[in-house]
Amino acid sequence: MSNLKPKEIVKELDKYIIGQDKAKRSVAIALRNRWRRQQVPEDLRDEIAPKNIILIGPTGVGKTEIARRLSNLTDSPFNKVEASKFTEVGYVGRDVESMIRDLLELTVNKLKVREQEVVKDKAWQIAEERMLDLLLPKSEKHQAQKGDATAETRLELLSSSGGDESSSTREKLRSMLRNGKLDNRYVDLDVSDRAMPVVEIFSNVGMEEMGINFKDMLGGLIPKSTKRRKVKVPEAMKTMAAEESQNLVDLDKVIKQAIEKVEQAGIIFLDEIDKIVGKSSTQGPDVSREGVQRDLLPIVEGSTVTTKYGPVKTDNILFIASGAFHTVKPSDLIPELQGRFPIRVELDSLGWQEFVRILTEPKNALLLQYMALLKTEGVEVVFENDAVEDIARIAEEVNNMTENIGARRLHTMMECLLEDILFDAPDLQEKSIVIDRLYVKNKLKDIKDDEDLSRYIL
Repeated sequence: MSNLKPKEIVKELDKYIIGQDKAKRSVAIALRNRWRRQQVPEDLRDEIAPKNIILIGPTGVGKTEIARRLSNLTDSPFNKVEASKFTEVGYVGRDVESMIRDLLELTVNKLKVREQEVVKDKAWQIAEERMLDLLLPKSEKHQAQKGDATAETRLELLSSSGGDESSSTREKLRSMLRNGKLDNRYVDLDVSDRAMPVVEIFSNVGMEEMGINFKDMLGGLIPKSTKRRKVKVPEAMKTMAAEESQNLVDLDKVIKQAIEKVEQAGIIFLDEIDKIVGKSSTQGPDVSREGVQRDLLPIVEGSTVTTKYGPVKTDNILFIASGAFHTVKPSDLIPELQGRFPIRVELDSLGWQEFVRILTEPKNALLLQYMALLKTEGVEVVFENDAVEDIARIAEEVNNMTENIGARRLHTMMECLLEDILFDAPDLQEKSIVIDRLYVKNKLKDIKDDEDLSRYIL
């Protein structure tokens, strides 16, 4: 994050998302503020709270895409949550803290993988020594020594194996192993074969809050059985190296880093927040929606969530919420929650000009995707400019006539347009196809003109 200035963040987002400059700017400022906060004196740092954001706009204009690209762009712990899942039957407002637990779990796993990469070479060395043990069993004296040798001292023990003869044989085997001359040879490898029973416990309180981690508890009760398998040398080396790298990682240090990272730089994207807004005039299930808002409030305000790795404070986690707000307004949220989202950004609806750009400009542009897919069959597809404009105009018209689903309409349009080519591609004699205005008109005119058809097909 220290290298990414707000302009650079916007520039990166521009590669994938067309328009929506206000939303990109707000998100870029919020991200940069996370880094700035880390640089201020410690006594003031705790006073600076993140300014949470609400992205308001119809579906298909890029709200979720902005969040998805942000997570790839930053090294911050990131978790995307559908707010509407907390209103499901039997789940009403229950355990909204699970979003924090998921965020921490993701961060721990990410840091664990990173640490394993750091010790990869050392793990490979230990795995190599274990492999040489399998290929060249040592004398009984060394076997006894090996019984109480740790992974660290094993290397030293093995390298000073007695007798020049066995040592030279070992070195020959080592060079054969490194040169791949033993790749087709099989070895007997003991692999752990502990199938964990799946235990589901339904309770109003998360298991972590009770201070019990049932998986770990049951894991300790069930004996760890091993199964001997015959595997090729390269596969055995990979298995042993993975095992050793796990043993070399200091899990306590990883957990401590992960908790700190989540507390200081975590980002949670709350999608579909308008689905937990209930109009005061209606009765029934809307009561539960307000309940979900009240459960969300302490987490957004700042509280301590108990997880299996330890307590996590949510005071400095950045929340980015988004919603279409078709039938409700942000002001329909409970006042306390509104106050916790001081930045409101409205995203613009997309017209045909934006659709043309979406089809052609981004790194993952829709036309490029279809061209790449058909290229695998040896079919070259070329889209003329006026054909692309026509697709964009028809998409806009259909959005206006029926439900406005933004850029998602283009996916349906492209599938309808290219259906025959995609179906016949393997058998086509003509390997170069030009999509022009006439082709688009013939394919989409009938569906566009028949409103009932377009309502169901497009």
